[in-house]
Amino acid sequence: MENNTTGVNAAVEEVKKTALQKSLEAGKFAVTCEIGPPKGIDIKEIEDTAQILKGIVDAVNVTDLQSSVMRLGSLATCHLLTDMGIEPIFQMTCRDRNRLALQSDLLSSYVLGVRNVLSLTGDHTTIGDHPQAKPVYDLDSVSLLWTMKKLESGFDLAGKELTGKPSFFKGAVVNPGADTKPALELQLLKMQKKINAGAQFFQTQAIFDAKSFEKFMERVNKDDIKTPILAGIILLKSEKMANYMNKFVPGVFVPDSIIKKMAATQDKVSAMLEITADLIDKVKPFVQGIHIQALGWEKHVPALLKNLNL
Repeated sequence: MENNTTGVNAAVEEVKKTALQKSLEAGKFAVTCEIGPPKGIDIKEIEDTAQILKGIVDAVNVTDLQSSVMRLGSLATCHLLTDMGIEPIFQMTCRDRNRLALQSDLLSSYVLGVRNVLSLTGDHTTIGDHPQAKPVYDLDSVSLLWTMKKLESGFDLAGKELTGKPSFFKGAVVNPGADTKPALELQLLKMQKKINAGAQFFQTQAIFDAKSFEKFMERVNKDDIKTPILAGIILLKSEKMANYMNKFVPGVFVPDSIIKKMAATQDKVSAMLEITADLIDKVKPFVQGIHIQALGWEKHVPALLKNLNL
C-alpha cells in the first residue's frame, strides 16, 4: 500500500510540472522568448507575436512593467497567452506590491493556470514614465522565491493555512557580465542565495561576449551549481543599439568586432542572424537553453531557430 501511495503521489507531482520544467529536467535544450504587454488595451500585437512564437519556443516571458513603465499587467497577459496555447512565464517584480499583493497575485496566477514565475526585484520607479510613483520593495527577489516555497507548503507569510497548495516552477535572474573578481563573487553569492530560497532555473542578462560568459560558467561549474541556466540573447538591431547598451546597461558589453560588423552593412537583419547564430553556437555547450529578447523582431525568431536546428 505504501508503494502504491508513493507512486500516486509521484504521478500527481509530475502532472503539476510545467512543460518548461519537464523539458529542462529531461535535459532538453530549452528556448524561451519574451513579450512586453502594450501600453493600453489593444492586444493585437500580443496575438500576432503569439502566433509567430507558438510551437517553436518552450515558454514566453511576460514582462512586469519593465523599466518602470506603466503597461497592461503581466498576469493578465499571461492568461491571454495560456488561452492561445502558449505556456507563459509570469515575471513578477517586488517594486509595486507589498507582501499581501504579491502573495495574492501568486495564488491568482496558479488559479489562472500560470505556474512558471520569474522572481525580480524590479527597476526603481525614478527611471520610468511615472518617476513620482512610490516604490514598495517590501520583499526582494530572494524573499519572493522563499514566499513561493512558503505558499507551496500550504501557509502564507503570516503562518495562516491555505485552502489548497499551489505549485510553481520558480525562476530567477543572474548577470554573468561581472567585469571584476568581487563583482563575479557577488553574482555567484546571489545565485546561491536564490537557489537556497527555491530557484529552479535561471535566465541571464544579455550576453554578447562568449569568452567572458565561458569564464563565468567555469566558475559556476566550479561551485557545483546544477540549477539549469538559460543564456540571455538579445537580437541586436544596429550598431547604435550596441553603443547605447555599452554606455547605459550595466553588466552588458557588446564587443567592438560585433559593432563593426553591424556598422559595415545595410542589411541589419542578416547581420543580426549571423551574429546571433554564432553567439548561440558558442554558448550552447555551457547552458541548458537560451532566452531570446527579440525587442520587436519576433518575426525573425523562426528563421534564427531554423538555422540553428533548435
